[in-house]
Amino acid sequence: MTRVLHVLDHSLPIHSGYTFRTRAILRAQQASGIEVRGVTGLRHTESGPAVQDVDGLLFHRTPGEAYGPAGWREWREIGKFAEAIDLLCDEWRPDILHAHSPAICGHAAVRVADRRGIPLVYEIRAFWEDAAVGNGTGRDRSAKYRLTRSLENHVVARADAVVTICEGLKRDLVARGNDPERIAIVPNGVDLSLFGKTASRDLRLAEELGLGSGPVIGFIGSFYDYEGIDDLIAAMPLLAKTHPEARLLLVGGGPREAALREQAARSTAHEAIRFVGRVPHSEVERYYALADIMAYPRKASRLTELVTPLKPLEAMAQDKIVLASNVGGHRELIRDGETGVLFAPDDPVACANALARLLDNRDCWPAMRVAGRKHVESAHDWSVNVQRYQSVYQSLLVGEAESRLETVA
Repeated sequence: MTRVLHVLDHSLPIHSGYTFRTRAILRAQQASGIEVRGVTGLRHTESGPAVQDVDGLLFHRTPGEAYGPAGWREWREIGKFAEAIDLLCDEWRPDILHAHSPAICGHAAVRVADRRGIPLVYEIRAFWEDAAVGNGTGRDRSAKYRLTRSLENHVVARADAVVTICEGLKRDLVARGNDPERIAIVPNGVDLSLFGKTASRDLRLAEELGLGSGPVIGFIGSFYDYEGIDDLIAAMPLLAKTHPEARLLLVGGGPREAALREQAARSTAHEAIRFVGRVPHSEVERYYALADIMAYPRKASRLTELVTPLKPLEAMAQDKIVLASNVGGHRELIRDGETGVLFAPDDPVACANALARLLDNRDCWPAMRVAGRKHVESAHDWSVNVQRYQSVYQSLLVGEAESRLETVA
């Protein structure tokens, strides 16, 4: 049985898009007969035991802290992480190291893979320098931006195989001079065994939130600037002119929450906008069930053009109508007019008009719901996605076996 050690920035029990994708990958690989474990670096800050079982998955933690000025601190962090991976390799003997971005995870894994001769897969879920710009913690083309990009390029060059979550990321890596044959795509997915049943609308919850009887437009996720929630709020007064009964339900939180609440309070449509705040992940399906349309108005940027989000797929799995801005990440997931509707990004008027057209043409909703659900089942269910990893692993293990035979001969 193949053993795969996943090298991770952080993991469950922390809840994030990163940890939920990791859980889905590891669960699907376990179900397919692969033995898996995870090891997290110093950035996993949740307290807990050195070895932790979460949802039937085993995670090992890297002890200690890294100190010093920027640069030295990260170098020491990589060193401590590599030591923890190396010790675990002594104990568990994995066949493959599978490191997940950011590049610090990749660098630590490269050190161990090179020393031990273990095949290394490096998976990129986003370019973290672009994510930092998108969430306001970094500046485009700054020294830190360029350094992060350089570190990632180094890991990509040293890995035996590279995985990305979408075509946009792969195209960018190929444009940097990387061989496309070394880069596989394992797209974002939904674990339909966990998230595949549509909940019934909770009438009491709808009443508590004052949603009324009209259509509900929902957004569930993190409140970052690049998500474009300000454009969605700005669209509501325009939509109210033709659909005064419509309500906007915003579930989540993040750096832009205070500014968005202030914007909504000043809006002439403020009575139609509801903020719920963050909710436990186990409660998310109750809020999906309240919405008729899930809206994803991401702004146009390098991040949103290259990276596919998970949320539209979750919405399709929940049989929701999906409305999204026409950026590259959304175009990879949504066929306009078939599995959802796209509108011009950074344009509240276009958003309002698209919402109005959807509300005026509900006859198309049943077919769109069915098409969206089928799209997730056929191309984005983790029970299907996991086979893509099998192909990558098998090619590496076959290559390693052939190399050993040549050495013996």
